[in-house]
Amino acid sequence: MAAAMVPLEVALSDAIGARVRINTSSPAPSTIEGTLFTACPITNLVAINTKPSPNPADAKQAQAGDYRIIPISRIQSFNLISLPPSSNGPDGSSFTDAVPPVQALDIRALKTREANAVGKAQESEAKRGKGVTQDAQDVFDAFNRTMPTRWDGSNIIVADAVSITAPYQVDDCRPLVAGDVAALNHVRKVLEMERKKIELRNASASIGKPGTPNNAGQRKGG
Repeated sequence: MAAAMVPLEVALSDAIGARVRINTSSPAPSTIEGTLFTACPITNLVAINTKPSPNPADAKQAQAGDYRIIPISRIQSFNLISLPPSSNGPDGSSFTDAVPPVQALDIRALKTREANAVGKAQESEAKRGKGVTQDAQDVFDAFNRTMPTRWDGSNIIVADAVSITAPYQVDDCRPLVAGDVAALNHVRKVLEMERKKIELRNASASIGKPGTPNNAGQRKGG
């Protein structure tokens, strides 16, 4: 009984990693020899690494590659020159024999990066006031640039010494420890200065907007 014919794409898929010689048909018949890198059944393309068989002991040579992409429809025939390297994986595949080689991931470094990213995200979230106005957030950000600052509900706590309650004016500063006049006076001075900066920024942002008092109803001439 004659053996069943195996589709070309299936045969090529089974030969990945092997050294092969492929004969292509028109419009430009040619013979290509190399390592079968991949055979994609979706795009119907194969990739051949035409570099000589790498020496596993030479890392630079193992990473070398000169790839040719060939449509399966152009392949007239192919021959196995040598089998792919032996595989140790449970499904017949092994990353240890991959060409180019697949480097092992540094799991410890990845976990450290993940922990750092999560920590930064949590820190950034902790600096965002919940249910407060943009004005309150501006005051918080101003203090946070130079002093340790945190939220306690809607109150701003500066240096664990002074609490600033809404509406976050100079008179809304209270020491957390009774009699801590030095800390209170310092925070009040900083708040007064930052309030002036915020007011200047807001005034500058409003200049040039249609309908603002600065340019509404202006007339040229005297």
